[in-house]
Amino acid sequence: MFTDSVLAPRAADRFAPWWAERARSNRFDVTQVPFDELGDWRFDPDTGNLGHVSGKFFSIEGMDVRSDSGPVRQWSQPIINQPEIGILGIIVKVFDGVPHCLMQAKMEPGNVNTLQLSPTVQATRSNYTRVHRGGRTRYLEYFAEGEDRGRVLVDVLQSEQGSWFYRKRNRNMVVEVTGDVPLHDDFCWLPLREVLDLLHTDNLVNMDARTVLSCMPFAPPPGDSGSRHAPAAFRAALARSLDRSAGSLHELGDVLSWFTGERTRHDMSASLVPANRITGWKRTAHEIVHEDGKHFRVVGVDVSATSREVQSWRQPLLAPVGRGVIAYLAKTVDGVMHVLAHARVEPGFVDTVELGPTLQLIPENYTGLPQPRYLDDVLGADPSRIRFDAHLSEEGGRFLDAQNRYLVVEVEDDFPLRVPQDYRWVTLGQLSGLLRHSHYLSVQARTLVACLHSLW
Repeated sequence: MFTDSVLAPRAADRFAPWWAERARSNRFDVTQVPFDELGDWRFDPDTGNLGHVSGKFFSIEGMDVRSDSGPVRQWSQPIINQPEIGILGIIVKVFDGVPHCLMQAKMEPGNVNTLQLSPTVQATRSNYTRVHRGGRTRYLEYFAEGEDRGRVLVDVLQSEQGSWFYRKRNRNMVVEVTGDVPLHDDFCWLPLREVLDLLHTDNLVNMDARTVLSCMPFAPPPGDSGSRHAPAAFRAALARSLDRSAGSLHELGDVLSWFTGERTRHDMSASLVPANRITGWKRTAHEIVHEDGKHFRVVGVDVSATSREVQSWRQPLLAPVGRGVIAYLAKTVDGVMHVLAHARVEPGFVDTVELGPTLQLIPENYTGLPQPRYLDDVLGADPSRIRFDAHLSEEGGRFLDAQNRYLVVEVEDDFPLRVPQDYRWVTLGQLSGLLRHSHYLSVQARTLVACLHSLW
């Protein structure tokens, strides 16, 4: 496990000059184009689905949803269907007692700021099997089965956005190596502490890096780390929260029983249908858009990138209508920090319900609908009680300018422990334990877990 004694950064900061040099050394250009200029991407004349002529990568299809909960109980929508499982992997190596991560400066067409800090490997099966007829995926061999390249610390399937993907999963991996690893210009060894610190910079550490970071095995620090990001009392309570032997408001068995009950309590059916059968959406030459302007658009882009396996291509992207707000409320209970998790229902989840943040929404989508719980507690919070606050982008290979404000807000002492049925107070140690298994925490919750690790 990684502890505070090996999280300290190196004295010489290599990141800033390396990052600036990578931005100068590569050329990126992303331009929206009409659908009839998407090249190998075509609308099926019978179904209206938008897919690649190879049948690989992903497709934009329709989904019909019926639910027994939420402000809207029945709807249909476009959905990204990507049944193949990709690899998100970080190589870790210890230098002078300090664990370092091999991180990549990776361009994705939908990224805010284009270039973001990414895992060592971030590739779909279509990409690493080279359906695009481009270059090979660097360092893939360290994550291949049957290879003796290092010690596997993390290997777990995790979901992605259940409102935008249909049952999408990626393999999250961390592999520790001891031997020499050839270093390419687009890659840099960074101390783990520094990678966590960079989460506080807007739109820098990408979603795929954040989900892998959240799955890493951390142990409570032996003493105060002296982090500049949160007050000492909060850090101490958070460190105790990571210790699974410390007291918690609910035993893990009770949390699991509650969560299983939430999965069985909700009745939701979500089925793929031809895209030309969905209602409330219209397709023009340039976009697929909801008739009231909410939710998201589907658009086409033309891409050129000198640093990618293929230097030019075209593809569709999903573009949300606005910036989201995603937050945990945090509260110290008997000296142990707890966060308020929500058993969130989303139609694209494999198992209907995953543990999500306290609050997750795009405000524009709630016009004319009841206000979500805890919205005022997050947006009206005293700034002095906000422990984490950064704008972070979602996966730029599928989403265009998908940006959310991620927050951790420490509530007042008199904030009630009694919460609605679909919420539970849980510790960081309990969440970290659940992350050893698939389909417990949503991708948004995993980002916030990584953000919490940046605070203690």
